Amino acid sequence: MLKTRELGRAGLKVSEIGYGCMGLSGSYGSADEAESIATLHRARELGVTFFDTAEVYGPFHNEELIGRAFKGRWDGVVMATKFGWNVVDGRNTGTPNSRPERIRQVADDCLRRLGCPRIDLFYQHRVDPTVPMEDVAGTVRDLIKEGKVGHFGLSEAGPASIRKAHAVQPVAALQSEYSLFERGLEEAIIPTLRELGIGLVPFSPLGRGFLTGKAPRPDALDRGDNRAHQPRLTGENYEVNLAKTKVIHQVAAEKGAEPGQIALAWLMHKGPDIVSIPGTRRVANLEQNVGAASIALTPDDIRRLEDALPVGAAQGDRYTANMLKLVER
Repeated sequence: MLKTRELGRAGLKVSEIGYGCMGLSGSYGSADEAESIATLHRARELGVTFFDTAEVYGPFHNEELIGRAFKGRWDGVVMATKFGWNVVDGRNTGTPNSRPERIRQVADDCLRRLGCPRIDLFYQHRVDPTVPMEDVAGTVRDLIKEGKVGHFGLSEAGPASIRKAHAVQPVAALQSEYSLFERGLEEAIIPTLRELGIGLVPFSPLGRGFLTGKAPRPDALDRGDNRAHQPRLTGENYEVNLAKTKVIHQVAAEKGAEPGQIALAWLMHKGPDIVSIPGTRRVANLEQNVGAASIALTPDDIRRLEDALPVGAAQGDRYTANMLKLVER
């Protein structure tokens, strides 16, 4: 069974490996609901308590799916979801919207769709440059006082935004992309989090499957798979980046493990305030991910991995230009 970690100093205790639910709603191609629900149930059996979703995954379908999966089963579940996008007629417009009235509407709608007692961790999905961060944090602070929300989180926010938010309402966790494939948080953001006592929740800890050694080639991607639009995983970048991950396979072979387990174990060794949220639709992959918690890496293992995949090693942007505009560093 998985152990428990505390995200920063906020008192938010979660399983040492969480579960990212985004892929259950077709972000990586079509998904089977029965299989998805069976995987969610198996995650709980294995000791996973920390589940991550968002209103725009679908939109709405992901939260509704989780609500059906956990109906009558909420005991012990730590549920995270997100606000911050403008959704019109069931479609994410791709523009931020963190106006206070919108945050409140999303909180109520998320609680209804999920059917959970409260939102344990409520993230701002992306910083909204049109709304003062103090207003965003103040609104979530009020929702916490009302019992609708347990803790406040940010996603892909930079040090200045983190500090502004934390001064109004303590931030429990920052969710941002972090892995052996994407180490851009290490220079400024992780030191800021540790200074303030904020936990880190890495999403895409397996590089969107790339670090497992099983990521499909660009020409084999489903039309609905969002990886088909990410420069780092397509074109000539695919082959270049694939070659750079060989060291993960070497360490995995030496440990009798899978490459993806080494990538997750590396994150676990980066600090007790880090809890990654790998996602999968399949029970076998889930069990493999959870197995990463039992893998011990030596200082030499970590050095080899980090020397081969230093900050900035991956070739190509991790997002399209429009999405990168909303990422702070």
